[in-house]
Amino acid sequence: MNSLGINKPKKETKVVVAMSGGVDSSVVAALMKQEGYDVTGITLKLYDDTKQSKEGRQCCAGQDIMDAKRVSEKININHEILYYQKKFRSEVIDSFIDSYAAGETPIPCVQCNQTVKFRDLFKYAKDLKADALVTGHYVSRIQKNGHANMYRAKDYNRDQSYFLFSTTQEQLDYLRFPLGEIEKHETRTLAKKLNLNVAEKPDSQDICFVPNGDYSSVIKKFRPESFKKGRIIDLNGKQIGEHEGIINYTIGQRKGIKISSSNPLYVVNINADENTVIVGGKENLEIKEIQLRELNILASKKEFEDPNEIKVVSDLDGNALYFSRGAIPSNAKYQDPYQKFKQVCVIPFRRAALSWFYKTEQTFLETVESIDMLRFLESGRKVLLIKTDVVSYAVDTDADLENVRLKMAKDPLLDETKILASTLTSVAN
Repeated sequence: MNSLGINKPKKETKVVVAMSGGVDSSVVAALMKQEGYDVTGITLKLYDDTKQSKEGRQCCAGQDIMDAKRVSEKININHEILYYQKKFRSEVIDSFIDSYAAGETPIPCVQCNQTVKFRDLFKYAKDLKADALVTGHYVSRIQKNGHANMYRAKDYNRDQSYFLFSTTQEQLDYLRFPLGEIEKHETRTLAKKLNLNVAEKPDSQDICFVPNGDYSSVIKKFRPESFKKGRIIDLNGKQIGEHEGIINYTIGQRKGIKISSSNPLYVVNINADENTVIVGGKENLEIKEIQLRELNILASKKEFEDPNEIKVVSDLDGNALYFSRGAIPSNAKYQDPYQKFKQVCVIPFRRAALSWFYKTEQTFLETVESIDMLRFLESGRKVLLIKTDVVSYAVDTDADLENVRLKMAKDPLLDETKILASTLTSVAN
């Protein structure tokens, strides 16, 4: 097993390194080459603005591409440029503008990772028959139970796990993040030792297609109609001012409201349908609930399809709708990641329920699925499901038995039991 966790000699392990032209990805490429891997560096050209790239602190254009090329030549690896401008425009820039027009505050880096980087670049690396896609993100990747898990980086100030929340299990199993266990200053030191031309290059901080943080100019360029004037109102619905377009505001904003008040005013809400900005005091920013969308639950596809793992779906009140050994809900019409649940077989029964179960014959679905809980559902009884983070391990096959034995061997409670038994024996003697 090599340092990337791949069961191949390093020289026979082909890796693709995503090279942005910055110090982080450059160091990763150099380290992979130094360790003896077969390395191909790939840089994405995402937008056309060389001038901005030179003047700003951005990535993925003009000067950055040249820097990536120079590093590749320095460390003697193959280097390719993928021209993804059209993909980037449709998947990232348009989405960014749509979000602002809807009164939201988007994070385009998340969208970029979700689409052009970890979807399109991922596919390209696979097409090259690469064994892994390696990036310079500060993310910890830890292998457990045969699959990769994502954790915060060692350097909390540089941690990028949030920006990679949409990474699928399939992608994470394929990805590698060598910088996850070191700090940024160590990366800079490595770059100097490796004599890379980007060792002192400033980090990219601006959104790559937004020069100097002026996102409104980008929106005005593509969607001038978004700058429609509208009302600024207080929490009682009274107009107290006028705005030049809701895209100039974000929830929590204080500066730029331009309304005189005895107490500081903050943007507490944006109503895109009515083209209004709602302002209030700082105390009005407090919330007790949030709404989430586009959740990504990292789970094993193999586990989801394993007939020995019982899958379950519920109604909105948490009552079981069905138990199955097949994959439910089906992936047939919905390919994006979504939350999936399995039964962990920790089931408390009322005495009357057990008595009823004992006296009742097997039902059809129970027989088909070989899941006794279906007898309750077919008979019109309710089964309440409670979400838990506890993982249980069924023993249905020889492989299951061996897996549980290995886990028990590492269980600290088992060791404590042995110690206690030994102590009691000694006392008894």
